[in-house]
Amino acid sequence: MATGSRVNVIDDALQARGARECLQWFTREKAWINERHLELCRIPAPTFLEEKRAAWMAEQFRAMGYAPQVDPAGNVVVLIEEHRSKPLIALTAHLDTVLAPRSRDEISVERDGRFHGPGVADNGAGLAALLAVAQALKACRGLSDLALGLVLVANVGEEGEGNLSGMRYLARQSDLARRIRAYVVLDGPSLDHITSQALACRRFEISFSGAGGHSWTDYGNANPVHALSQAITEFTAECWPLASPSADGSIPRCTFNFGTVEGGVSINSIPALARTKLDIRSENPARIDRLVDALTGVVDRARDTENRRATGSKLTARIKEIGTRPGGRLREDSPLLAHVRAVDAHLGIRSRLDCASTDANVPLSIGIPAIAIGAGGQGGGAHTNSEWYQPDGRDMGLKRILLTLMLLLREE
Repeated sequence: MATGSRVNVIDDALQARGARECLQWFTREKAWINERHLELCRIPAPTFLEEKRAAWMAEQFRAMGYAPQVDPAGNVVVLIEEHRSKPLIALTAHLDTVLAPRSRDEISVERDGRFHGPGVADNGAGLAALLAVAQALKACRGLSDLALGLVLVANVGEEGEGNLSGMRYLARQSDLARRIRAYVVLDGPSLDHITSQALACRRFEISFSGAGGHSWTDYGNANPVHALSQAITEFTAECWPLASPSADGSIPRCTFNFGTVEGGVSINSIPALARTKLDIRSENPARIDRLVDALTGVVDRARDTENRRATGSKLTARIKEIGTRPGGRLREDSPLLAHVRAVDAHLGIRSRLDCASTDANVPLSIGIPAIAIGAGGQGGGAHTNSEWYQPDGRDMGLKRILLTLMLLLREE
């Protein structure tokens, strides 16, 4: 899209009755948005336990005059439409967090206005933006017709082992699935990126099981922790070169991470079970397959080595796939990408295309245009107890979201 065309597209969108008023609403109502943001973050919503936050979000939408529904997956869905045949644009943000506050006081505000606590950026920023867009559309009634064809979704299952369950249902199984022609996913605060490539991911649980026993009287029974330790060490040594990108970027990046290790009940007991969970990601799914093949060999060798040492009971080993995130890529000539770039040029936002694992993975994997973008403000420390969010500049992100939606919804 040429520069002149971009300017014309934005200028045309801003001529819609109520458009400028709606953009100004985001700046005028900063306090209201911040209050909603803090309140939602004080409701724990770890993956698989999002019900209370979902109920709160539904009540917020209801108070605005919408008719939210909770679908079978647990997603909160608000549909604004004119005709059953009208294609839809979905604006989504995930409900769940990796960590959850243990008390309301764990979500705090510093003197400089910075929010602190688990989930305040990822994805408190996205959910607060979803509410802000919904309220702005109600407050600026001139845009009510434009909003026809928009569906707002607060979805479950994005983090951890949620396996993108909420988005999988929405995009593949729900009554709306065939009608949604594009997705704008709100994830975190940063405005410097447009996630247009889905990072493929596979996750595994590796376990070793044996008889266990007393550390003295049963010495000689095969020890699952010993085998697991060998497997992790050997996999890391063997696969580190496979996960290293080339200096010239010709070999796609690949990563692996052993995220949890469990085993044993006491220092003087031979464990009956030891297990770990492994996350493998790559821009090229074929490279993931290479690491999975290596994993199988490593686990078999670790089991056999420990069993040869044992003079008592032997071990068994198991590799179980516990999650997969499909890859995909938005076409460079996609109207969705052209729209968000036009908006960025208009607002003076300098953004880059990136590859990441988000809810956008699901629609991109089945050929539906999707992007993931930040909701504005700044943040850091995601997935830790030191997570923070600074709402200064949030209104820029909200304007970006609304203008992008306006361009999408104006398409014939």
